[in-house]
Amino acid sequence: MSRSLRLTRRAEASLVEIAKWTIEQFGLKQAELYENEVLTRCQTILNGQAHSRSCAVLVDDAADLRFVRAGEHFLVFMDRSDEVIIVDIMHSRSDFPRHVAALAALKSKEL
Repeated sequence: MSRSLRLTRRAEASLVEIAKWTIEQFGLKQAELYENEVLTRCQTILNGQAHSRSCAVLVDDAADLRFVRAGEHFLVFMDRSDEVIIVDIMHSRSDFPRHVAALAALKSKEL
């Protein structure tokens, strides 16, 4: 059985915002390159090749969430037997533990 990859609405919105900002700062070509880097990292997660960490190292209630770095961003995801769900994409300079705590509070049924 093959697994699927899904981005939540939150993750999709974050990816759009990243693209907009990158276009404004560095141009369309760089935005396309960076988006490709993020999506390639998503594929490595799906293939089980990404070296990720449990978000529980940051927030106790976040054991079902994992994270991995992609460029200047962290991809927060849930790794299930049938699918990988990219929950959100956050900049490395953000208050990452606070954002993870907020995501953990949502629980998987709301993602």
